[in-house]
Amino acid sequence: MFKQSLVRLSNPSRTLATHAAAAVRPQPSEPAFVPLRWKRDEVKGIFNGPLLDLVFRSASVHRQHHDPSKIQLCTLMNIKTGGCSEDCSYCSQSSRYTTATKASPLVDIEPVLKAARQAKENGSTRFCMGAAWRDLAGRKRGFERILTMVREVREMGMEVCTTLGMLTPEQARRLKEAGLTAYNHNLDTSREYYPKVITTRSYDERLDTIAAVREAGISVCSGGILGLGETDGDRIGLIWELSNLPEHPESFPVNALVPIPGTPLEKNDPVPFPTVLRTIATARIVLPKTVIRLAAGRQTLSESEQMMCFMAGANAVFTGERMLTTPCSPWDEDKAMMSKWGLEGMASFAKKQ
Repeated sequence: MFKQSLVRLSNPSRTLATHAAAAVRPQPSEPAFVPLRWKRDEVKGIFNGPLLDLVFRSASVHRQHHDPSKIQLCTLMNIKTGGCSEDCSYCSQSSRYTTATKASPLVDIEPVLKAARQAKENGSTRFCMGAAWRDLAGRKRGFERILTMVREVREMGMEVCTTLGMLTPEQARRLKEAGLTAYNHNLDTSREYYPKVITTRSYDERLDTIAAVREAGISVCSGGILGLGETDGDRIGLIWELSNLPEHPESFPVNALVPIPGTPLEKNDPVPFPTVLRTIATARIVLPKTVIRLAAGRQTLSESEQMMCFMAGANAVFTGERMLTTPCSPWDEDKAMMSKWGLEGMASFAKKQ
């Protein structure tokens, strides 16, 4: 017998940033829920099941908690490129590696607003901004500029996400006050494999930032990268780690490594598609209400492979001209694909938690 997905929440009054404030009216007869805590062996058992059975089960869980015809369209903009002091072995923005990515300063406000307007016109409902920084220490003026960007994009009626490195609780509080919907801070892989990928920031430092974001009332976006050289055990460990946070992340990005010349992982082999599908299906079962986002590497998947991912429980994509430093599927292609398969874009603040 499989474990039931949910238990009742002891504090149903907390409001997530992915809800529009005016629309939140908790009903006494419908208390909020939180997922159960999974044991690592339980996650392993799910992951290692027969693949078609796994997809069937995950598709059933997905339809229980989400509208299977809705896909969230997100657009990501790099607002500060390169020059990062971290040694993430997959990233071309690290100053430690010689790559084609060149460092540039934080962009001005107007180009960001122009990009956000373009994204909204093309159907994106979440606009994400990434800056290649370890943290915000010594970046007071830059942080103030980003707060303005957040406020202006939120006023367009879009969900707003940022990824700016490590945050203090005070910085998270200010982002929340500016209207930030979600903050992305990936765990990348399992705790055990993590030191083989990154040495300049600890796993617990990542968890500390996630805790600061959560306590500020901002939705947590945290996932991982497949193809770093990790094993299935590490993919299981990543999902298990996120499933045992005080609250499941609002969204779980699934990245397939795009090997970039000049980085230590430039010669890594592509991750097999069944591994991607198995990871998505397991995450859907273990994180039943979380939005699962196809992120970097999606352009390497065929249309039918993407549909299998949506069947298994993925319900968000990055779309537009580019991601941070890697290719992205353009809006027109994505809209045509979705129309062909009977899928529609998800409205802003439409997710159920």
